[in-house]
Amino acid sequence: MRLSKLAACTLIVGATGSMSAPSALAASDCPILVELADWGENPTGDVSVASGQSCQFSIKMRGTVSSSEIQQKPARGKLKKLNATTYEYKAKARYKGSDTFAIKATGQGPTASGTSVITVHATIK
Repeated sequence: MRLSKLAACTLIVGATGSMSAPSALAASDCPILVELADWGENPTGDVSVASGQSCQFSIKMRGTVSSSEIQQKPARGKLKKLNATTYEYKAKARYKGSDTFAIKATGQGPTASGTSVITVHATIK
């Protein structure tokens, strides 16, 4: 699988902008590796976060997202939907190891439309 490093924690699903929480409550962006995919494909991503810390990421794919939801909750942290394209992951305090969660998103792109499940493997340091 070919992975490309994306700077500001973008697990890519099609938003050109994202909403963020007020700066006093804002979580940092997650460093993430992800493969850009078309709708109907099920990409995976890898994210890194410190124990007990939160980070935000946008889901983007080619085209636009019409809806999204949490498909699989993380076992070692909490995942919160901020809007259709932005999520926040908070790692459990004092836990170091790995976690996995999945987001199901539906949308339309330039060459395909449909539903994709984005699986994220978190490394908690």
